[in-house]
Amino acid sequence: MRCCWSLRRWASQPCLKENSPPKGISLLMFSSTIIPTIGRATLARAVLSVLEQDFDADDFEVIVVNDSGKPLLKEDWQSSPRVRVIETQRRERSVARNTGAAIAKGKYLHFLDDDDILLPCALKTFWELDQQADAIWLYGSYQTVDNDGRIIEVIQPHVTGYLFSLLVAGESLPFQVSLLNADHFFAVGGFDSSPSILGVEDRDVGRRLSPRGSVVFAPTIVAQIRIGEQGSTTNWGAIAERDRWGREKALKLQDSFFHIHKSLDLCLQHGRTFRAYLAGRVLRSYIASMDWNLQHKNWMVAAGRGLAGLSLTGLNIFVADFWRGLRNLRPANSVQ
Repeated sequence: MRCCWSLRRWASQPCLKENSPPKGISLLMFSSTIIPTIGRATLARAVLSVLEQDFDADDFEVIVVNDSGKPLLKEDWQSSPRVRVIETQRRERSVARNTGAAIAKGKYLHFLDDDDILLPCALKTFWELDQQADAIWLYGSYQTVDNDGRIIEVIQPHVTGYLFSLLVAGESLPFQVSLLNADHFFAVGGFDSSPSILGVEDRDVGRRLSPRGSVVFAPTIVAQIRIGEQGSTTNWGAIAERDRWGREKALKLQDSFFHIHKSLDLCLQHGRTFRAYLAGRVLRSYIASMDWNLQHKNWMVAAGRGLAGLSLTGLNIFVADFWRGLRNLRPANSVQ
């Protein structure tokens, strides 16, 4: 595929410096965990959380992408045959991740931040999930923690299937707790490194990836994700506007209208009430897009968004949860 070839060809460019290839690791393996880093002290913990997995059913690897612009401190984990360290010389997170993905050997790609960790059962859980389902995206439950490592919340989304409409409606599934099929990741072009969506790259990839197949979920807690702005490289003040750009990209995808309706129809497994609720959420996104395009004087696009939104009404207007979705409230009965 052209996108795949382009990303993999990029890995041979002179800006990339790679350690010697690992010995004893097969050319094809279950997963490749890619950890971009700017050299934070938490990196070793993140790497070790993958290396110490309770998993021996297949091979896996860790690719650390040093984007700090200076050498990493020497640590024991760097001598592991499962680890490769490459450098991208301050090219930003999306470039670092794409570069790591371009040399990965795994059937699945896992993108872990250098201040988050996998829990010991994660890869075993994902491998078992892969044996049971034909999916392009595997994910599990997770814990959010504060800067001191205290657990804030346990999150178990319990959403599966064809999730394009859910992601267009503004939801997201963290990549730290996800494995993405490598072939499909490359087919959609990987991470977009343009400044307009910096900080919402995961949402953007998820929206482009989700029309291509099914997402499956394991209730097992597979990771801890640190939340908070301390030490973060994300510009939180710009996130909302950049996510609007990401939403526009999703709605401009070829056959996006078809994929939204297909996704809504497949939500009938959760009941007609939930389908109506999600239709309300998607209508809210269409209205927001229409308003955004009116502000930018994209008159024809705005009109198209309005007409697409109207197609979601129909009998849904008689369902209370449709209006809850439109107001961005939780459904009366949350779906599990």
